Amino acid sequence: MPRVSEWVKCRDSSLRWAGHAVARLWLLAACAVFAVPVRAAELRPETIAAFDRYIVANDVRFERESKHGPFLWVEGQPPENRKALYEQLRRGETVINRVPVEIGGEALDVPDGIIHHWVGVVFIPGATLRQTLRLLQDYDNHAKYYAPDVKRSKLLEHKGNFFRCYLRFYKKKVFAVVLDTEHEAVYETLSAVRAVSHSHTTRVNEVENYGQADERLKPEGQDGGFLWKLNTYWRIEQKDGGVYLQCEGITLTRDIPLLVKPLIGPYVTSVPRESLLNTLGNTRKALLHPTAAP
Repeated sequence: MPRVSEWVKCRDSSLRWAGHAVARLWLLAACAVFAVPVRAAELRPETIAAFDRYIVANDVRFERESKHGPFLWVEGQPPENRKALYEQLRRGETVINRVPVEIGGEALDVPDGIIHHWVGVVFIPGATLRQTLRLLQDYDNHAKYYAPDVKRSKLLEHKGNFFRCYLRFYKKKVFAVVLDTEHEAVYETLSAVRAVSHSHTTRVNEVENYGQADERLKPEGQDGGFLWKLNTYWRIEQKDGGVYLQCEGITLTRDIPLLVKPLIGPYVTSVPRESLLNTLGNTRKALLHPTAAP
């Protein structure tokens, strides 16, 4: 019979081997999924149709809730949870939640694509509705407010409550992805203490050879499929000595290969979530420290 010390050595060796095997499995899976998006994906009409159906349903809900409530996501939660959520917000935390992609209570099938839908809320003490709107509409300086996710920004057109802007997005995980995008946004002031806004992309081009002399834009819808479409919905409410700021982001990306979906799916989902957290966090930071803003 082997001595205890020998058994421990054997056990540790087995654990190390198992750990290395798991690590290799994850590495192979990651390589597989990240090799796939590098090849061009095609945005198909049926993928767009599914996304458009979801946006139509969401627009109806957004309009209804903006006018008739619940205005904030927190207010629509069970009473026993609501108090704790408001306490989190007043402590400076971001409350974020993934929204099921459903129409009429049924999961939506998106051929060759994935719809990511997240909603987040922050509280900015001391901020006002007017200050918040001014910052959100300051598109020329979004690259400063929202760095490093936004590399460039420019206001292209402004007429009344309508805005058109250019944003260059930058995201780096295993490798960098750079996207040139244009957006149209409409703002509506509902009262002295409430306002809403919704925007959508009108153009998304992946940047190839970013930062090099031969940098160019890939054809729209024929790229890595990291972001094909983005709709954003803001709700702003001034109360409790500050502003509650809510943002919903709905993004369309290419699908994940079936072989690695169980392993990589949660990672891919984390990118839209992380972007929303950064957007809300940077907005809060800019409003809390207006002297540091441009």
